[in-house]
Amino acid sequence: MYILGIESSCDETAAAVVADGRTLCSNVVASQAAEHNLYGGVVPEIASRRHIEAISAVASQALEQAHLTAQQLEAVAVTFGPGLIGGLLVGVNFAKGLAFSAQKPLVPVHHLRGHIAALYLSHPDLKPPFLCLVASGGHSHIIRVKSYTSFEVLGRTVDDAAGEAFDKVSRTLGLGYPGGPAVAKAALLGDKTAYQLPTPKLAGRYDVSFSGLKTAVLNLINQASMQNKPICVPDMAASFQYRVDEILAEKLLLAAQDFKEKVICVAGGVAANEQLRQILTEGCEKMGVQLYLPQLRFCGDNAAMIASAGYYEYLDGNLAQDDLNGVATLSIDYR
Repeated sequence: MYILGIESSCDETAAAVVADGRTLCSNVVASQAAEHNLYGGVVPEIASRRHIEAISAVASQALEQAHLTAQQLEAVAVTFGPGLIGGLLVGVNFAKGLAFSAQKPLVPVHHLRGHIAALYLSHPDLKPPFLCLVASGGHSHIIRVKSYTSFEVLGRTVDDAAGEAFDKVSRTLGLGYPGGPAVAKAALLGDKTAYQLPTPKLAGRYDVSFSGLKTAVLNLINQASMQNKPICVPDMAASFQYRVDEILAEKLLLAAQDFKEKVICVAGGVAANEQLRQILTEGCEKMGVQLYLPQLRFCGDNAAMIASAGYYEYLDGNLAQDDLNGVATLSIDYR
């Protein structure tokens, strides 16, 4: 069963074909990262215009690489939320038109459900239930994956997501966009104990917060500037990255301990962070818990994960009507 996935929720225009939710047939991504780097982050209006320019060609390439026509698909799956509304509308409307012209069902996919489904592409043996940390540019959630289409949010960020914090600190340190890879690269030459950064304390047992941590970094940089003292960029990058990774890992392992979960996973762009992977690998070994990590190519936004998630949504009978719209804010446990 072939599903075409369409993804345009932020700054990647992507299309992919996946067979039976697990087998990758094609995966095409048109990235806008280099252009948005000029502005230190994603400019929504520019992003939506680039989606319009790229989406038709990207979808055609995905079908061509899979050696399929639209008529040979079982369904078309598309990210309809959450994300930047302009980008979402481009993807949703293109997918609606394609599905209508090919007379195929249209499957609405939640972006975070897509990130979780990326794990199925990386690990064919993985099946729910399991516990998953989804950390990306706009999201930091700890989720109980009860089934392929049933989710429970245990904790989330109360302000900035981890990816947002990486982007803002990276911009302040002059490291560029996207912030996660830039900070990680600089941190390789730094000392993670050089700067003492705070750990936010929250009422929610599994919630996280990165706004105060980000502000602490900005304050240290401003204070050093006023005192005409240098900031060691690699040391600051290493100290910040370690604190973020430490917080995420601590919350995820705490939830695994409380719920006696034996399988935990990580998904989303931040899942590519090597230090986070190392901390969690060591923590899971101590706890006797099995850890699943996505392949690096499936960490960032892509359409293969949307096609995979779309397969399971399709089997569950979750189909879209003609009035499907983009939704900028949407909880993963919507129904």
